[in-house]
Amino acid sequence: MSNSMNVLQVLPELNAGGVEGTTVEMVEALVAAGHGAHVLSAGGRMIAEIEALGGVHHEAEIGSKNILSVPWRIAGVRRLIAEHNIDIVHARSRAPAWPAMLAARAEKIPFVTTYHGIYKASGPLKRFYNSVMARGDRVIANSNFTRDYLMAQHGTDAAKITVIPRGVDMVRFSATAVDIITVAELRESWGVKPGETVLVLPGRLTRWKGQAVAIEALSHLPETYRLILVGDAQGRTDYLAELAALGKNLGVGERVHLAGHSTEIPTVLAAADIVLTPSTEPEAFGRTAAEAQAMNRPVIAADHGGAVEVVVEGVTGWRVPPGDSKALADAVLRSSDLTGVKTARERIAAEFSKTSLQQAVLDVYTSLLEP
Repeated sequence: MSNSMNVLQVLPELNAGGVEGTTVEMVEALVAAGHGAHVLSAGGRMIAEIEALGGVHHEAEIGSKNILSVPWRIAGVRRLIAEHNIDIVHARSRAPAWPAMLAARAEKIPFVTTYHGIYKASGPLKRFYNSVMARGDRVIANSNFTRDYLMAQHGTDAAKITVIPRGVDMVRFSATAVDIITVAELRESWGVKPGETVLVLPGRLTRWKGQAVAIEALSHLPETYRLILVGDAQGRTDYLAELAALGKNLGVGERVHLAGHSTEIPTVLAAADIVLTPSTEPEAFGRTAAEAQAMNRPVIAADHGGAVEVVVEGVTGWRVPPGDSKALADAVLRSSDLTGVKTARERIAAEFSKTSLQQAVLDVYTSLLEP
C-alpha cells in the first residue's frame, strides 16, 4: 500500500447539519495527512469550506430517490473512482449509499458507511432500504446507542462496527474564542432585555427537534425567560406558521424569537444562558449538547438516544422525558443546581473532540487498505 490514499465521501447535499459538518472535518484530516479528499454531493453552501481546505467537490444528484436513475448514478461513481484513483468510498446517507456501494463493489474497493441517524422502518421494504447503511465493509456508529440499534435492526456483526462519537472542534467551540461584544450584539438583535434568561434551541426547524415542546415549556416559565430558535426551516413554511400560532395561543409569542440559520454556532451558544435539545425522537449522538458543554453551557436534553452518553445528569445538564414540556420547564428552573457546568469542557475534550474523531476515522480507512 502506498502511504497516501484517495477517499470519496458521498452525501446528498452540503448545506447544513451534523453529517455535512463531519464530512468537512474529514476533508480537513485527510488533506492534513497528505491524502486526497473528494466529496460527491448535489452541492450547497459548504462547498467553499471543502475547497478552502484543499478538498475536491464533485457535483451530481447522487441523492435522488428516483430508482430509475440508479444505473446512471452507479456509472457516475465508477467514473469518479477510475478518474481519481479512489481507494475508499465512504457513504453518509441512504439514497446516495446504494449507487455508491454498488460502484465500490464493481470497482473492488472498500466501502465504508457511517450510521448517522436512527432510521425508522415502517415495514420490510423500508428496512431493506435502510440496510445499505449497515452494509459497509466497516460501519461507523456515532454512539453506543447507534451501535446497539444497528445490531438489533440489521443483525450487523459487532466486529464490523466501530463506534466513533461525533467530534467537537475544541478550538472553535471555546468561550475564549468568542468576542464578548459580538455576543452582546447578538442578544440585542434577538430582542433580549437586561435581566432576561435566554434559552437557545439550535437545530433545523423540523418537528422532531422539539421546538413545539420548548415553546410549551416557556409557557410554564416566568416572563423573564426568552426562547431563541436557531435553525433553517428548509422550506417548511407550514411548520413555521404552526410554531408562531402555538406561541400566540399560549401567550408567549412575544418571548419566542425565530433567528433563522446561523453559521456562527459558537457565538449562538455563548449568547445562551441555557441550551435546550428536547428532541422528541432519539438522536443518534447529540452534537449540539456536546458543543454547548464545550462552551461550558448547561444543557437540558431529552432523555433518550445519544444524549444519554453526552449529558451527565445533574452534573453538566439535566435529562427529561421526551415531549414533557413541564419537566423541561422544571429542569430550566433547576439549572443553577448543576454541579459540573464549569468543568464540562474537560470531559468533552477527553471523550468527544474533533481530533479524536478524525484520527479514529483515518485509522478505519488505513486498516481497510492494509495487505
